[in-house]
Amino acid sequence: MEDGHFLRLFTVLIITLHCLFISSAAVSGTNITTDQSALLSLKFHVSSDPTGGLSNWTVSSPVCTWAGITCGARHRRVTALNISNMGLAGAIPPELGNLSFLVSIDLRNNTFAGTLPEDLSRLRRLKFIRLSYNNFSGEVPPWFALLPQLQLLSLKNNSFTNMNSFFDSFANESKLETLDMSFNSLQGRIPSSIANMSNLETLILSNNLLRGVIPQSIGNLRNLNWLNIEGNELTGSIPSSLFNVSTLELVSFSRNRLSGSLPDDMCIGVPFLQGVYLSFNKIGGNIPSSISSCSQLQTLSLSNNKFSGAIPREIASLEMLQILYLGFNELTGEIPSEIGKLQNLGFLAMENNFLRGPIPFGIFNMSFLQRLSLAQNELDGPIAEEIGNLTMLTELYLGHNNFTGAIPRGLGKLALEILDLGTNRLTGNIHSDIFNISTLILISLTSNSFSGKLPANVGEFLPNLAQLFLGQNNLEGVLPSSIVNSSQLMVLDLSVNNFNGPIPNSIGNLELLQVLNLEMNNFTSESASSDLSFIASLTNSRYLTELAVSYNPLNGVLPSSIGNFSSSLQTIYASDCKIKGGIPIEIGNLSGLVSLYFYGNDLTGFIPTPLHDLQSLQRLSLGNNRLVGSISNDLCALNNLGALYLNENQLTGQIPECLGNVSTLRSIHLYSNNLSSVVPNSIWNLQDLLELDISSNSITGSLSPQIGNLKAATFIDLSMNRFSDNIPTTFGGLQKVTNLSLAYNNFQGPIPDSMGTMLSLVSLDLSHNKLSGKIPKSLESLKHLEYFNVSYNELSGEIPTNGPFSNFTSQSFSSNFALCGPSRFQVSSCRESLHGSKKNKVLKAVFIPLGIVILLFVATIAFIMIRYRRKENPPAVPDISTSAQRISYYDLLQATDRYSEENLLGKGSFGSVYKGVLQDGTVLAVKVFDMQAEGALKNFEAECEVLKNLRHRNLTRVISSCSNEEFKAIVLDDFGMTRFLSDEESVTHTRTLATLGYMAPEYGLEGVVSARCDVYSYGIMVLETFTGKRPSDEMFGGEMNLKKWVKDSRPNGFREVVDANLVGPNEEGSGKKLSCLSRVFELALSCLADSPGERVNVKDVLAELKKIKLQFSDS
Repeated sequence: MEDGHFLRLFTVLIITLHCLFISSAAVSGTNITTDQSALLSLKFHVSSDPTGGLSNWTVSSPVCTWAGITCGARHRRVTALNISNMGLAGAIPPELGNLSFLVSIDLRNNTFAGTLPEDLSRLRRLKFIRLSYNNFSGEVPPWFALLPQLQLLSLKNNSFTNMNSFFDSFANESKLETLDMSFNSLQGRIPSSIANMSNLETLILSNNLLRGVIPQSIGNLRNLNWLNIEGNELTGSIPSSLFNVSTLELVSFSRNRLSGSLPDDMCIGVPFLQGVYLSFNKIGGNIPSSISSCSQLQTLSLSNNKFSGAIPREIASLEMLQILYLGFNELTGEIPSEIGKLQNLGFLAMENNFLRGPIPFGIFNMSFLQRLSLAQNELDGPIAEEIGNLTMLTELYLGHNNFTGAIPRGLGKLALEILDLGTNRLTGNIHSDIFNISTLILISLTSNSFSGKLPANVGEFLPNLAQLFLGQNNLEGVLPSSIVNSSQLMVLDLSVNNFNGPIPNSIGNLELLQVLNLEMNNFTSESASSDLSFIASLTNSRYLTELAVSYNPLNGVLPSSIGNFSSSLQTIYASDCKIKGGIPIEIGNLSGLVSLYFYGNDLTGFIPTPLHDLQSLQRLSLGNNRLVGSISNDLCALNNLGALYLNENQLTGQIPECLGNVSTLRSIHLYSNNLSSVVPNSIWNLQDLLELDISSNSITGSLSPQIGNLKAATFIDLSMNRFSDNIPTTFGGLQKVTNLSLAYNNFQGPIPDSMGTMLSLVSLDLSHNKLSGKIPKSLESLKHLEYFNVSYNELSGEIPTNGPFSNFTSQSFSSNFALCGPSRFQVSSCRESLHGSKKNKVLKAVFIPLGIVILLFVATIAFIMIRYRRKENPPAVPDISTSAQRISYYDLLQATDRYSEENLLGKGSFGSVYKGVLQDGTVLAVKVFDMQAEGALKNFEAECEVLKNLRHRNLTRVISSCSNEEFKAIVLDDFGMTRFLSDEESVTHTRTLATLGYMAPEYGLEGVVSARCDVYSYGIMVLETFTGKRPSDEMFGGEMNLKKWVKDSRPNGFREVVDANLVGPNEEGSGKKLSCLSRVFELALSCLADSPGERVNVKDVLAELKKIKLQFSDS
């Protein structure tokens, strides 16, 4: 190694002597003619001179008069070459190395390319090299170290890639003071040899591709005052030695991957430090209190790191501080009241932390403050009127906190450009002063509790307004047409309010409008005809990308002018708008459409063929309408389609074979139609499909084993069809499926043992089939399984008891052939079944033939009696489903003790609900319609129609119906009976037992049942969902229950009770999630008031949930 070091020194010595020899020769044997030749060679290598900057570089004029040339007074030789900012292109010739008197070269802001010739190393007098903003490439030349007078080297904004040899070439006696190699493509590490540049004052290596750690030797640069290495991929900690460089004025390491913490004494050795830029790293720990020793500090930028703990009060000692960025960290506690002492502060940002408490009053005395950002914290209390003292303020971000009270009128005094108060708890009217701030560009007041109407002149004094967010409040009244006076408006969001009246046809005058969101209001159409006329007006907004009008009673027809929107339109949300008529064929003109939602309307006719022209379409939702006809092959031409929702229509025919060729499909929802035939095998080729729901159709045939190809699927529902034969064993390969339903089909044979490998299953429904054999023990491995139903099959053998089966009830296994197991499953003991098996074989051999003869005789007699009784009185007819359990009128009469008062559960406007117990012990609820009541027959028929199409484990299961000319009843499971009461005030008494932990107090103590009971149970269910705890868990007992546990965590924002699976400890964006979850918990607790009258109305629960959902989606 010593020999190698000696060889390198020897080589440098030879090169140096060689250069000295050349330099000496050049000085002694050159003149101005030599300079002229060198410069003409440069001009010859210039390939483009767009401004003619070198036009006077000719032999007919003196060199010293040429553009960009400076000559020395003594020798009349070229000392400076400055041809910057001329737009020149070309290369640097080696002859330029003959300008032996050159001191400065400036080629900035051109497009010179290639490498730098080594001949330039002969320029021994050269002090200043400025080559920035060109296209030089390759290695940073190490021969720069041979320029003994070099003080400044700027290679900024080029394409250099390698600097490995550059730093190693410099010796300690280097005079280099300024080095700027920023905005290149430099790779590798920063070498320790950087310390050789002992006179370096400014070092800028920012915006490259540097990796590794920052060497400790950088602290040996004792003259350094400006260090910028931001925008690289550096790792490790900041070297502690750096904070001993007493001359340091600025340090910038932002946008790297640095970690560790800041030294406790970081400011002790750097008294002149003015700027610290460490944003966008992974630095953690506390902010050192010694920061107060940086008395000259003007900028402190620590945002987007992992700093924790409280903001040190000592920070208030930095009287010269102008910029303070602490946002996007994990800081806690209150904002120090002393911060008001920072009277020179112009920019204060602490957003996205966990800060709490009020805004310190002192902040409102910062007379130079221009930007205040405290959003995404847990700050509370009112916003003080004194905020109007901040006369320089232009940007105010206070959104996503817990501020209360009204908007302070002091804001109206300010020349604000940005006003963000969204997602708080502010109340009252939005006073007109806000809409008179003519400088405003953005207003966000979304997700509060503002009420009242918008000023009639809204928009008239907002000429610069580009974005207006007023969604998720309680605003009402009409949308004033004056809004169109804000001609610069690009985003208008009034969603989730109580606005009514027509959507102004003048809305199309907002020609720059990009997003219009009017969802979940009571808007109507202004047109006197049935057409939605505002659509024709909006086609004038040629930049419109999103139109959202869902959940408004528009009650009109889509006009053909919908096809006149520009190609910029990407999304149409128009679900649940009472839109009627057909879908215009002109919709095929919307070539830029990505999402089309017409779900839940009253659309009729066929799916328009021109939809196949929407080649950008990714989501098509036409579900819950009255569309007819077949699913056209034209939809298969949508090569980018990811989600297809055609459910709940009247579509017929078969599923198109070509649909399996649309490889981009992730969700297919075709349920509740009249589709028939078999499932095309091509569907099973959609290997990226996540959701498949074709339930409630008339699909037949066996299920192909190729269903095992759906490896990515998470949700499969094939229930309520006519599938037959065995369940394929290939289901076992579907490792990601969480919900699987094959219920209400004709599957037979065994439950595949391979289903035990579907480890993600949460819900498995195989009920109402003809399955036989045993329940596989392998299903005990499904540790996430919460719902399991194999009732109404022909299963036998022992019911598994381990794993998830320890939580299942008898309802999961009812009405099977010969299941046995623990008594809690309401089946016979497996031990009794075993002892009686031999005897049973003998009895079967004797009695089965005899039983068949008796059965035939009884069937004949029954047939004769049925025909006779039909003439006298029509029999009970099960009308809900062809596969429903058959229960006669006399069975119901006996089950309800002739509809005795003792079994009466409640009364409604159309009848009464009774508790009944069949002979086999099955508990049920019987809704008996009062045929004397007006509309009872129509209501019965409507409920039958709805209930026969509803199959969901969270809905009350329909067992059967009973109907003749004088009697109408629906038979259901005995659960959630209060939904059948006519209104929430109906109350009755019952002795039916509720599930422990979910019952309302008045029900458990007095047996009082009302709709408010179900609200209470729903609140418990919400808590269980978002905490992951059941009310029956062991941790609850005595005075502690689920409700109290959650309520006690309210002061800390419910952080301790949130299910860890929902929000990770270091998860990005956790603050946004916790904000939504806090609202969910508050809503649940409002459902759990001890007094029924104080519980929230179920309609209000729904509205609040929709608001929370929108808040989470927007974030």
